[in-house]
Amino acid sequence: MHYLFSFLLCLSSLVSFSQNPKIKIKHLTGDLYTYTTYNTYKGAVTDANAVYLVTNKGVVVIDAPWDATQFEPFLDSIQARHHQKVVLAIATHSHGDRAGGLAFFKSKGISTYTSKLTDEILKASKAPRAAHTFANDTTFTVGQYKINTYYAGKGHTKDNLTIWFPKDKVLFGGCLIKSTRATDLGYIAESDLAAWPKSIEKLKQKYPDTKFVVTGHDAWGNRESLAYTQKLLREKK
Repeated sequence: MHYLFSFLLCLSSLVSFSQNPKIKIKHLTGDLYTYTTYNTYKGAVTDANAVYLVTNKGVVVIDAPWDATQFEPFLDSIQARHHQKVVLAIATHSHGDRAGGLAFFKSKGISTYTSKLTDEILKASKAPRAAHTFANDTTFTVGQYKINTYYAGKGHTKDNLTIWFPKDKVLFGGCLIKSTRATDLGYIAESDLAAWPKSIEKLKQKYPDTKFVVTGHDAWGNRESLAYTQKLLREKK
């Protein structure tokens, strides 16, 4: 009976983990990694993708874990895996699955950044803000790498940024770009459906030779997600 109870307890834990696996880190290419965290949206466990870059001067994190309980484990995982500290964090827009870690990162002495537009939204909603802002498309140089922020225009939100990693030709589109697995546009209460297709077209023109396109949610892949986002927008009309 004891062994049966132990087995059932273990099975229960595995089922619980499969329903909410907390955090997954995967190597993408070069020194780039994706990380996926989970939260509950409309009653269902939902994923959120983000990326980080390991440089010889520290780790750059784009966005933050969606689940606040994973902030500390996330930094611990980076330290254990890479023996590096996070030195810079950039949030790509004001929603909790992107900017929710700003206060935590600041408390750890990490340099935090958002665009001025995102900062204005966070300020208006009395949410934690980054220590630093930038007004225009900006290039960050950390160690041997350059990281480019690019604002293509309104879409999922009016402040959604993308991040370009030129050495590896990787575009982090965040929530501006939908996965080819997505069945709809997701949360659109703050979206600009008229501007969104134009913003995607700008991305297609600016980065014609992307190797990977990482979407904000669901499975990601390559440039097909750009065209697929436009398809979803046409269907929405």
